[in-house]
Amino acid sequence: MDNENKPHPGGETLNDRLRRAAAMSRKFEQESAPALRPEPAPAPHSEAPGPRTEQPQRPEPAKAPASRPAPQPSRPEPQPSQAQRPAGRPAADERHPHRNPEAESVYVAPQPKNGKNTGKLIVGLMVVLAVVLLAAAFLLMNQKKQNEEQQQQIEQLQLANDQIQLANEYAALNNEFAQYENQTSLLANDSIVQKYSAARAQVEKLLQELNNEKHKSAAQIKKLQDEIATLKGILRTYVEQINQLNKENQELRTENTEVKEQNRQLSANIQTVEANNKVLNERMTLAEKLNVTGVNLVALNKKGKKEKHVAKARQLMVTFTIPQNNSTPVGEKTIWIRITNPEGDLLTGGGSFQFEGSTLGASARKQIEYGGEEIGGITVYWDVNSTLNPGEYTVELFCDNYRLASRRFTLSK
Repeated sequence: MDNENKPHPGGETLNDRLRRAAAMSRKFEQESAPALRPEPAPAPHSEAPGPRTEQPQRPEPAKAPASRPAPQPSRPEPQPSQAQRPAGRPAADERHPHRNPEAESVYVAPQPKNGKNTGKLIVGLMVVLAVVLLAAAFLLMNQKKQNEEQQQQIEQLQLANDQIQLANEYAALNNEFAQYENQTSLLANDSIVQKYSAARAQVEKLLQELNNEKHKSAAQIKKLQDEIATLKGILRTYVEQINQLNKENQELRTENTEVKEQNRQLSANIQTVEANNKVLNERMTLAEKLNVTGVNLVALNKKGKKEKHVAKARQLMVTFTIPQNNSTPVGEKTIWIRITNPEGDLLTGGGSFQFEGSTLGASARKQIEYGGEEIGGITVYWDVNSTLNPGEYTVELFCDNYRLASRRFTLSK
């Protein structure tokens, strides 16, 4: 066969191969029976237009007698050789391109002389058919092998994708566990943490094995799925316990806050009560202290008469009245008087006394016997030992660690 008709494996379909096999079969049939086809009778040469040249006449073939049978296909009429062909006569395959072969001769299918050639043709066809069947079987096996390889590649890709998804799910579980890892101290029993650590180590081991293997198996992926499901269940239990403990702690914190608020309110109530008691005590104390009214300051001359000009005064007289007060304890009372001149200096001479934790000087003092009844016209004198300046003088009265009164008086020049 011609090398140009050889098939190119992998470059044509099954139909192309079958068509090529059929063409090979037809070509084999044509090559195996060339002697059976008679040489067609040459048609008269048709001259092309143009100047005519004399061509030698081709001798007519001898006609067979009428009684002679038709020529057999196995014995075609011999063709004259190149040397026998008349000069200027073209060969059969060099005829004018404008001639019509059908007009020159009519092909009559030769009848085989016997069944020998037919048997050879059948054997050839069977050989070609066998070759075609073998080629088809080979192509089908090759296609099946390619399909199996593609299916294996698809399965490996699917397993690799499952592995990536499981690895992402494992990473998400670890991130969730990390959020609660600092609350492990809340657990009374850390066995759940130990279980989680063991399951996590197993998952990491399986992931490492899958990463190191080129061909992954569905059994390994299934085992990894089961381990991650176990890890997920442990984490769920762990999170539930942590959340429950956080809820209980939150309730305790809420109760503690409520107790603190109650204590604060109680403290505020106590402070209010204490303040009220203090006010009541102060009121009671104030109710018990002596009251004074009608406090007055007068300058006296050397005759004991009232002096208008303070510079000529020889004494200063303080007068006041103690009204009735049943709340004041009865008994002897010492009333301390402080007189301050316009310059703010104390007019001394009356000793000292205690007041609110401090020692104060006095200008004069007066002792009385108080029985709960009003005492009017009480007088206290201070002797002038130096010339007094006109201006505003202040008079204060103290008794039993209380300031009974404080008045201001202006003494003229």
